[in-house]
Amino acid sequence: MGGYEYGAQPGGAYVTGPPPPGPYYPPGPQPAYYGPPPLQTVPPPQSYGATATTIIVENPEVIVVGACPACRIGVLEDDFTCLGVLCAIMFFPLGILCCLAMREKRCSSCGATFG
Repeated sequence: MGGYEYGAQPGGAYVTGPPPPGPYYPPGPQPAYYGPPPLQTVPPPQSYGATATTIIVENPEVIVVGACPACRIGVLEDDFTCLGVLCAIMFFPLGILCCLAMREKRCSSCGATFG
């Protein structure tokens, strides 16, 4: 038969049925393909009984001693009230104790006062 042998094929395959219609042309050279290489499957690594664990570490909140609880930027400083200073002047020896007892903390950044 012309260019087609019916029956035995390369690789030991055997074709049955009628021959294809029309003339048979053997395949020519394939064009070069420069795309990405085909994907290859990689078997998962052996675990040998080990299990994977995920550890989640939360960032601890840094608390600065003496920092402002309102803005968290400034530092709390002692501030004497006007009434405390007046008591210290008017009732001199005991007025100083009143002045120290009436102190309040004031933030150096936002100006918030805390008793």
